[in-house]
Amino acid sequence: MYKITKKFVDQLAYEIIGAAIEVHKQIGPGLLESVYHACMKEEFRYREIPFRSEMIIPVKYKEIAVDALLRCDLFVDNLIVVELKAAEKLLPIHEAQAITYMKLLEAPKSIAINFNVTNIFKEGQKAFVSEYYRDLPDF
Repeated sequence: MYKITKKFVDQLAYEIIGAAIEVHKQIGPGLLESVYHACMKEEFRYREIPFRSEMIIPVKYKEIAVDALLRCDLFVDNLIVVELKAAEKLLPIHEAQAITYMKLLEAPKSIAINFNVTNIFKEGQKAFVSEYYRDLPDF
């Protein structure tokens, strides 16, 4: 068992971005989101990063569970929501999706990754934190 801290979550996010950079380096931009999703799952397995794919996100409306069938692309170590895109650019709706999924899953962090860019690190990823992150100890 490990202690969940801001440092731990940030290191995990760093590993996720590293995996995305490797996938992008290997296959480049311009493919379908489903291709990047499949490649990210393989890269996570290779790097031994624990994840769940296409996980259904529970939604409650006025304390009643509803069948919304929201699916999180990747949920890493039950801590970080990863939403994958293959779009011209990350749009506010993509950011809202990552933030909402993070809140619904009570995760401390989410990352939206767009593979249709020249450089993942500079222009293809955006991270968000929740109140759960702010409540974590630093170390």
